[in-house]
Amino acid sequence: MLATESITKDPWQDDLVLFMDNIETSAQQPPAVGTAPKSCIYKENKLRLFRYEPLKTKQKRTPILLVYALVNRPYITDLEPDRSLVLKLLKQGYPVYLIDWGYPDASDCHTSLNDYINSYIHRCVTRVCRDANVKKIDLLGICQGGVFSLCYSAIQPEHIRKLITLVTPVDFHSEGNILSLWTRNIDTRLVCNTKKNISANLINQLFRSIKPYQLNRDKYRHLKKLINKPVQLDTFVRMEKWLNNGPDLAGTAALEFVQKFYQGNDLHTGKLSIGSHSIDLKNIKCQVLNLYANNDHIVPPSSALALKKHIRSELYQEQELNGGHIGAFISNNTQQALLEKITQFLK
Repeated sequence: MLATESITKDPWQDDLVLFMDNIETSAQQPPAVGTAPKSCIYKENKLRLFRYEPLKTKQKRTPILLVYALVNRPYITDLEPDRSLVLKLLKQGYPVYLIDWGYPDASDCHTSLNDYINSYIHRCVTRVCRDANVKKIDLLGICQGGVFSLCYSAIQPEHIRKLITLVTPVDFHSEGNILSLWTRNIDTRLVCNTKKNISANLINQLFRSIKPYQLNRDKYRHLKKLINKPVQLDTFVRMEKWLNNGPDLAGTAALEFVQKFYQGNDLHTGKLSIGSHSIDLKNIKCQVLNLYANNDHIVPPSSALALKKHIRSELYQEQELNGGHIGAFISNNTQQALLEKITQFLK
C-alpha cells in the first residue's frame, strides 16, 4: 500500500489543488486587467478603437496606434500597471490609441484579410488622424498585428510617419519555425467549427503543443509558493486569464492567413496580394524599427530578421530584446530597454 501511494503521489497535483482551493476561497475579486483609462472613439461591427487618457506630462505631436494580433486579447499591452507598455508610453507623453478586434461570431465568418487591413485598419488610421489633427501617425504592430501593419504601410504609405514591428514574422519558412512546420500541411478545410470560424480552444491547444511541458505543466510546478506572494500571484492570474480568454478567429481571414503566410510564405517571396493590392514591402516609405525576441518560440529571430531584406537600408533599424514572445514587451527586465529604443526611434 505504501509503495502504491509513493508511486501515485504527485507533488505537482497537490500544489495545483492547494492553489485552486485558495483561489476559490479567497474573498478578493480577480485582479483587473487593462486598467489604464481609455475611451472608445470609433466602433464598427465587433471592432473598437480606443484612445487612452493622457497623463499630466508634455504631449508629443504624433499619436501611436497599437495593432495587436487577432489571436488573444490586446489588453496584454496593459496587463497591469507595472507591466503596461501602454502606461509607459503614456508617461513619455505619447498619445496612444489601440484597436480591439473584439470577439468574432458566426456573422463574421466571411470577414477577410482585405476587410481587416484595407477596411478596418484604414478607417482606424484615418479616425486617429482626424482625432489627433495630424496627417500621419506612428504605427506599432505586434506579432500578427505587425504583419498587418507592414501590409498596410506598403499599401497606404502616405498615412504612416514611422513604423514599429514587434515580434513580427516575415519569413514564415525560416529555420527553427516550429509553428510553420506544424501548420504547413494542415488541411484548412477541416479546422473550422460549426460557425465556420476557428475556435479559440483549437488555437490555444496549437500554441501549447509547441512547448507542451513548459506551457502545460512546468509553469504550475511552484504554485504553492505564490499563495503568500500577492503581487506575483495577481500577475500569474492575469496571465492565465489572458491565455484562456482568446477569441475565435473569423474563418475566412484565418484560413487566408494560414494559406498565404504559413503555407505559401507569400509575404517574404513577394507573391502576396490582399484584395486588389499586391504587397511589396519595398513600397514602405517610412522609417522602420524591427524589434525581435532572442528566445521567441512563436516568431524565431530568423523569421523576424528577414524584414531587413525588404526595407531600404537607410530606413531600417533592428533591435534584439531579451525574452520570449510575450516577455519581450511585458517583462520588467525588458520593458525599459524596449521603451528606450522606441522613444529614441520616434524622435
